Amino acid sequence: MYAEGVPCWVDAQLPDVDAGRRFYGELFGWTFEERREDHGDSVWALLDGEPVAALAHKADGRMPTVWTVYFATPDAEATARRIRAAGGQLVTAPTPVGGLGVAALAADPEAAVFGLWQPGGHPGFGVRHRPGAFVWAELYARDTEAANTFYGHLFHEALFGPGAAPDFGRAPVADVFPEMMPPHFLVHFGAEDCEAALGAVSRLGGRVQAGPFTASYGTVAVVTDNQGASFALLER
Repeated sequence: MYAEGVPCWVDAQLPDVDAGRRFYGELFGWTFEERREDHGDSVWALLDGEPVAALAHKADGRMPTVWTVYFATPDAEATARRIRAAGGQLVTAPTPVGGLGVAALAADPEAAVFGLWQPGGHPGFGVRHRPGAFVWAELYARDTEAANTFYGHLFHEALFGPGAAPDFGRAPVADVFPEMMPPHFLVHFGAEDCEAALGAVSRLGGRVQAGPFTASYGTVAVVTDNQGASFALLER
């Protein structure tokens, strides 16, 4: 079970889940398990048989095509109240997902969207911190001090407590993106060889947005998949 405030799951909202299966299956070696009985039209991505992500059909074409990171919480309703009290807002109220757990979407005071996951039958990642799996989430913010205050209030132990290893960093938007880019979270997946992975992204119909560049946590490249969802590749 993941501690409160630790990234524990990611999903992608895509126009075409089958196209997503082909792209990510080829890029990361993922296999897929149907989850239609639990949460609409979605599949779980597996790496060596362990769950690493979900691909879900974007029900509303007006919604963005995005990867979302979910932070673990023992009580999604209580965390939602703290988010509102700290100046954030709820995008989607805590909602049971079959017997798997309770999910919510929220936005921080700069409108960067993130998820909450209160585990039930599904604790989150079965494997992480390796090529083809989640390794990091970076928040690109306008005001990193304000972000540290907001998330420090929300997830203090995970970010700043003894032995904290949150897999969650904060950086100014303009460090990597044009200044007009809105604040957002960027999900990072591990890559054994970042340059080789970039070649695969391009071959599969994706594109490179930025990098590779050196960050404090490794070599990073920002890409989009063949449907426009942005994510990062991280070589350590």
